[in-house]
Amino acid sequence: MSEYDIAIIGSGPGGYVAGIRAGQLGFKTVVIEKSELGGICLNWGCIPSKALLRNAEILSLFKRSMEFGIAVDKIDADFSKGVDRSRKVVDRLTKGVASLLKKNGVDILSGAAHFTGPNTLKIEPGDITIKANNIIISTGGSPKTIPPLPIDGEMVVTYMQAIIQREVPKAVVIVGGGAIGVEFASIYQAYGSDVTLVEMLPRILPNEDDEISKHLERGLRKRGIKILTNSRVLGLTKSEGYAKIQVEKEDGAVELDCDRVLVAIGIQGNVEGIGLENIGVQPHAGFIQVNENLETSTEGVYAIGDVTGELLLAHVASAQGIYVVERIAGIENPKLNYIDMPKATYSSPQVASFGLTEQQARDEGRDVIIGKFPLIASGKALALAETEGMVKLVTERTSGELLGAHLIGSEVTELLSGVSMTRMLEGTTLEMGGMVYSHPTLSEALKEAALSTRGEAIHV
Repeated sequence: MSEYDIAIIGSGPGGYVAGIRAGQLGFKTVVIEKSELGGICLNWGCIPSKALLRNAEILSLFKRSMEFGIAVDKIDADFSKGVDRSRKVVDRLTKGVASLLKKNGVDILSGAAHFTGPNTLKIEPGDITIKANNIIISTGGSPKTIPPLPIDGEMVVTYMQAIIQREVPKAVVIVGGGAIGVEFASIYQAYGSDVTLVEMLPRILPNEDDEISKHLERGLRKRGIKILTNSRVLGLTKSEGYAKIQVEKEDGAVELDCDRVLVAIGIQGNVEGIGLENIGVQPHAGFIQVNENLETSTEGVYAIGDVTGELLLAHVASAQGIYVVERIAGIENPKLNYIDMPKATYSSPQVASFGLTEQQARDEGRDVIIGKFPLIASGKALALAETEGMVKLVTERTSGELLGAHLIGSEVTELLSGVSMTRMLEGTTLEMGGMVYSHPTLSEALKEAALSTRGEAIHV
């Protein structure tokens, strides 16, 4: 029986990052993966979807070519070749993960691991048993489904199937107005699909600031995407090549015709088949409960990433993985602050945020002042012909403390890190507004929004 200091079940952005850090710290480490290295994010989620979104962005620019004085007689958009490009990106990064693990002395075992005891794992096929002083569960999550929409993998799909389908639907109904839903809506719309988003809650991206969500809804509608909020799916009728979706709205029921249905209603933890019952860990609501140090109820067993149900984002899983490994090594770090974790949605336009929304800050009784700057007042945004959007800062009136930042517009996901770092370093709007930014840049919008909290914005 092989023995390890740390064994990690799953090689997604939580598992492989934890493995690399463990190797760096000198631990004898093994990562066990039953499918593809890199997990859902690299193979079926974050990475290939961004490649498809880039394809869609380029196509949208071609359609606007006359704005830039460029005549394009015919646009031949081959969606299948775009999918091929996305898989090449995935393949390169998957090989990179394997190389990085090996470089850091981490063993890789292929197979499904399950607990036979608190410190032992059996890996099948192969009938391999290993022992580890510390075991990190990083099994990720799977798409949630609902009874009215049974998944068939072709007409009714989750993102797992949609990400590799080679044909664009003529008409698609996307059930769920979260990040996955609005990103696929942006892809399909760019390629000419008739897109309808169905969201049960009053607004899309319901966890984002209310003003930003409404701004995105306007932007998607402007692009021709139909959005039904406060609506729920009642049932599905399939015929040869098309489907009818029955949807209940506030003002009555409607029937939607389509040739594809994408179910994007959330994620559930992968807690089945890993032997949790053999170590006394009882999942709650489909996730593994952990304390602030990501420890389960069993000593020496940790859980990170989507399987914990704590802010289901790849970079959160990576941060958790590093935190756990360094804690095992005796390195004391501040507890992870999930409120200030950055969030990014790569719709068209993009949305990025961290911290409290305006409503959350007011509900906490904070003395709030809001800073805003519209991208239409940005010289760089005008030069790029990407003026849709804004920067919104939620701040404490007297101290200038950054409570939250909420951005919408082209490439705002790249702007967020600057304001996130300001928050991490306990900077205020005074420092943000006093800093000199390169001109012309989109990032100047951050400075202007900070200045606007004191009525000192220059360009608005």
